Amino acid sequence: MPTLAVTNFNVVCATLGGFITLFGLVSYLFKEKFYLSEALISLLAGVALSPHAANFVKPLDYANGSEIDLATITLYFTRLVLGVQLVLAGVQLPSKYLLREWKSLALLLGPGMTAMWLCGSLLIWAMVPHLSFLHALAVGACITPTDPVLSNSIVKGKFADKNISKDLQRIIIAESGANDGLGYPFLFLALYLIKYTGEGGAGQTGGASKAMGLWFGETWGYTIILSVIYGATVGWIAKELLHWAEEKKFVDRESFLVFAITLALFIVGTCGMIGSDDVLACFIAGNVFTIDDWFRLETLDDSLQPTIDMLLNLSVFMWFGAVCPWAAFLHNDVIPIYRLIFLGILILLFRRVPIIFALHRNIQQIEEKKQALFVGFFGPIGVSAVFYLYISLEFLHQITVNDSERRDAAKLGEVMTVVIWFLAICSIVVHGLSIPLGKLGFYLPRTISSALDTSTPDEPESFHIRERIQHEQQQIRQRHQQNQLQLGQRSAEGPPRPVFRIGRSVIRERASQAGTPQIVSPQAASPAGSSGSPNNTPSDNLELSHISQRNRLPVDQANGSTIKRTLTNGDVKNPGD
Repeated sequence: MPTLAVTNFNVVCATLGGFITLFGLVSYLFKEKFYLSEALISLLAGVALSPHAANFVKPLDYANGSEIDLATITLYFTRLVLGVQLVLAGVQLPSKYLLREWKSLALLLGPGMTAMWLCGSLLIWAMVPHLSFLHALAVGACITPTDPVLSNSIVKGKFADKNISKDLQRIIIAESGANDGLGYPFLFLALYLIKYTGEGGAGQTGGASKAMGLWFGETWGYTIILSVIYGATVGWIAKELLHWAEEKKFVDRESFLVFAITLALFIVGTCGMIGSDDVLACFIAGNVFTIDDWFRLETLDDSLQPTIDMLLNLSVFMWFGAVCPWAAFLHNDVIPIYRLIFLGILILLFRRVPIIFALHRNIQQIEEKKQALFVGFFGPIGVSAVFYLYISLEFLHQITVNDSERRDAAKLGEVMTVVIWFLAICSIVVHGLSIPLGKLGFYLPRTISSALDTSTPDEPESFHIRERIQHEQQQIRQRHQQNQLQLGQRSAEGPPRPVFRIGRSVIRERASQAGTPQIVSPQAASPAGSSGSPNNTPSDNLELSHISQRNRLPVDQANGSTIKRTLTNGDVKNPGD
């Protein structure tokens, strides 16, 4: 007898597929008309379907009731999304972009990231009660990188095409791609110091010297430098192999288009096995893979990569809405909700805006102050922050004393979970609503004023659309009537004046012969002192006559001017001239 199989797998497939299908029906309306980001919409859908509301999506059940397993699932999911996103971000950039724009990127990734780290850490240290500055540095490191997933929603679409220059779009993509992988040194400087110096170094040996040795050796040497070398090597080998397969006609179009996606999966898996920085390796591999611009130009008009990108984005933000600890924002032992809200406002305003505004004169892509404010404000916190959160929690669980997590490490884990999740949600909501609210604030006062008084003299000229169209149509009609009158006057004046053109036949019409041209020999047509040429045959003369009649151009006679030209061999002329 048939029975209902309401299993977790069936429910997840139904809810995820149903949401993406319904969103697809109105996606253009939301994204291109209302300027709403797909990240915000997916987040709200995840909340609606989560255990906090409809209870269709049950993340804890998928992890067999284990919070640690749930954190591991979220960590791997964010790794996958970031890996694919960063390979695609590297592919989007033009040939040798990182080499050509290294000065601008060095400022954004060096002083820029350092200032963002310190500013964010200072604000967290000031707002979270009973938090040491070293712990604040660890929390601030997680929100330092700008998120490439949310950045893509800003630099793509109709709004970006109209309001953001291509150079500015590319520098935002390059910065968000590179600084995601470069968040490791900022984070692990604080984590190593906490591990070996916190609580007097309880449970650990070596002190601060060992912490700094690990930071230079493991973090910079093994994690950062190795990932750059590995990503560049894999990207170059992949490019050469694809070139060879394409020349030999071994690869079909579908495999060619999906090559960048599979490259991202390969790098995420192999870098994960060796324990290096797979995020940075993916971005470097994407850049090297398109260093000759061949693959980027071949797939420029293709929609497969953006489609896979959209599916991953919708899925990960829906997952965030379901796993986010919403209740912990109100009930926690870390920070009151009013301080948390104030911290979110301060982070959005002062984490990034001051340093970008200070550096924009030395960054050629940021030409104006308003562009500096835009780039400074739109440095979103999203998938990368959650990724570094769970990297930190995984590290902190290993700081143990007597087989249990050390007290300061457990406290820091709780602080990081509440603060970083809240700041990520704030960024997704605020940056997702900034453009539509800005558009509404720009147009709404003008719409209301025009509805109240359509004859307001202070209304900007650009909004008189119908009046401008009617005025332009009237001007076109007047010009057309004037042209008709001038043509009538010219036809009444008689036959047109002779036309002289350089290098062509000259034909003049006699009024007595009703405009019938006559052909004369080249010797008679040649001016004094010019060398003659053999006589043309009658058929040649007739052909010249036809060509001359066909190539005649009208001459404006309204000003009564006369055009003089020098006759050349083979030209024709009326007798008696």
